[in-house]
Amino acid sequence: MTTRRWQLAHGRYLDLGPKAVVVGILNVTPDSFSDGGLFIAPEKALEQARRMAKEGAAVIDVGGESTRPGFAPITAEEEQGRVLPVIAALAASSEALISVDTYREDTARRAVAAGAHIVNDVWGLQREPGIARVAAETGAGLVIMHTGRERQKLPDVIEDQFLFLRKSLEIARAGKVADSQIVLDAGFGFAKETAEENLDLMARFSELQALGYPLMAGTSRKRFIGSATGREAGDRAAGTAATSVILRLKGADLFRVHDVAINVDALAVTDAMLARETELPPGH
Repeated sequence: MTTRRWQLAHGRYLDLGPKAVVVGILNVTPDSFSDGGLFIAPEKALEQARRMAKEGAAVIDVGGESTRPGFAPITAEEEQGRVLPVIAALAASSEALISVDTYREDTARRAVAAGAHIVNDVWGLQREPGIARVAAETGAGLVIMHTGRERQKLPDVIEDQFLFLRKSLEIARAGKVADSQIVLDAGFGFAKETAEENLDLMARFSELQALGYPLMAGTSRKRFIGSATGREAGDRAAGTAATSVILRLKGADLFRVHDVAINVDALAVTDAMLARETELPPGH
């Protein structure tokens, strides 16, 4: 499997390809769909970040505004008040890679200055294109996510991915972001309203490799997993791990999850099988 080096801020990097990378979700919000309010206190957030790193998360993704359906927007100042102290404290006390989950240029710039290595934009640079400039100027890794919110989608799930993400990549290139800084995220659950649409995206996920960039999967505890399992959000760890295995086999490199340990183990077995598969002689 080809190794691609993901360039990050502050002289850091991640090698993607041979081994799956787990990104731990740290929501410092009162209203996220499955863990709202649990980690809004900075000391609780840091404790959870350290726990996820110990369980095998290579990246901690810190978000200060819920992006669940029907979320209540907050101000940039409120977002920064939640995420910046946690990022600064984590950077000062840990070697973990830190991502900031934001679509605001000012928050992204301040977060990188505080110690973040990656900017994760759920609006794919199409809400505040200046995030591309932040990434270019700081060298931060950039996750560009697909969303179907606030626009008319194409009926074909993959054609819509290409339509949106190619526009986002044009913004990134115009902002002088290097290809080596970019990861793409298919945006499971973001205006994919039905279980069938998310399952179709998962079934055809390998087609996204045609875009030529490393891919992140963010299925964790999503509603379509609940539709398949009948379980509430907090009980979807096993279902999430199943999607991680499927998406790893279809080419995903990074996995953004709430429940780190079970996904780390599931992906380790998947990677061991993939490595063994390359060693088997033809015909076996």
